[in-house]
Amino acid sequence: MAIAEHAALLVVVDGMGGHAEGARAAEVTLKTMLEAFWHTPHPLFDPLGFLHLTLGRAHEEVVRIGMHLPLEQRPRATCAVCLVQQGSAYWVHVGDSRIYLLRQGAVAARTRDHSHVELLLREGLITPEQAHNHPMRNYVECCLGGDPVLPDMTIGQRRVLQKDDVLFVCTDGVWGGLRDTEIATALTMTGIPERDQLAALCRTAIAAAGPNSDNTSGAVLRWRSQ
Repeated sequence: MAIAEHAALLVVVDGMGGHAEGARAAEVTLKTMLEAFWHTPHPLFDPLGFLHLTLGRAHEEVVRIGMHLPLEQRPRATCAVCLVQQGSAYWVHVGDSRIYLLRQGAVAARTRDHSHVELLLREGLITPEQAHNHPMRNYVECCLGGDPVLPDMTIGQRRVLQKDDVLFVCTDGVWGGLRDTEIATALTMTGIPERDQLAALCRTAIAAAGPNSDNTSGAVLRWRSQ
């Protein structure tokens, strides 16, 4: 997370398991996003344009570090980015790292994964319960890196924040073993620091996943202004 006087940027990146140098792909992506944020005047004039162009630049950087490898072995990563400024949130994601907007103990909005299971869910071919336990739920259909062609990315609309709204970005290692309601409840409690709520949620996610636990990373921000 990067917090400036007039803007904040929440980022999670997940190097994809099974691909060479996945950790390096995540490192390059994070570095590209943060450097662009710190080198752009705040508040940003075109938040959505910034997110689109910068994530595209991160994709190019990840592609570059894997060009010497066969396509199937090149570094890849998923990414979710949320920009907060002037009482509004803007976001972009690619893959199955997620962004949640939590309000009054419930999920007001969240991103939809670029995954085979999410497609089945949108088409009404499976139920939410079946999606939660589907054997292909970790199959990602697009990501950063690999093929030089710019991947599909979803750019969210501007969302006006209300007092005590919570923004949460996380990897699939967090949400994979949990229901959205569990995440909303855990991160909207009062009287407990957000850092402690996030740490407890990650411990719960790891315990739920058991031996199948994955990269469990997240960042959370509570909007306290009126």
